[in-house]
Amino acid sequence: MRIIAGTARGRRLLAPRTRSIRPTADRVRESIFNVLGQTLNGQDVLDLFAGTGALALEALSRGAGKAVLVDRDREAVRLCEANARMLGFGDRVRVLSAPVEQAVKRLERDGERFDLIFADPPYAAKAVPQIVGALGAAALLKPGAIACIEHDKREIVPSTSGRLAKVDERRFGDSVVSIYRLP
Repeated sequence: MRIIAGTARGRRLLAPRTRSIRPTADRVRESIFNVLGQTLNGQDVLDLFAGTGALALEALSRGAGKAVLVDRDREAVRLCEANARMLGFGDRVRVLSAPVEQAVKRLERDGERFDLIFADPPYAAKAVPQIVGALGAAALLKPGAIACIEHDKREIVPSTSGRLAKVDERRFGDSVVSIYRLP
């Protein structure tokens, strides 16, 4: 695993030691950023089920301003913190060790707002409809915000939820990335 573009281009990321963390593949990340654009000009990023932090760290490398990474797995939290420090992004990254539902409520209560949200829940959880619903109802999204949700190709995901509408979908073998936008 490596950062694909930007200021940290080519730098390797620490990989998980356990199979409970499934990092987003380099080619999937590259495709996501081809859709989002190559430069993120100070955007605020939220990475739910962050794993290694690869998606948020890629965004920071491409010019995002700050990132909040959320995961409840101890190994994932350790990887996110270590990868952020190793790339020199430690001062722009906040890692929350909590279940996603609790973290979303906490961030909302704290008045946090984001331009870009990534979510890559465990495929077995079949949690995408709940995640999209929670994000569509939450006040975490800035106007025009984008949410990229990675899921199993067999999972049925909503085309709209609250204020979010699906605007794109990309397939990669058994994985799909559904891209939602807030008008």
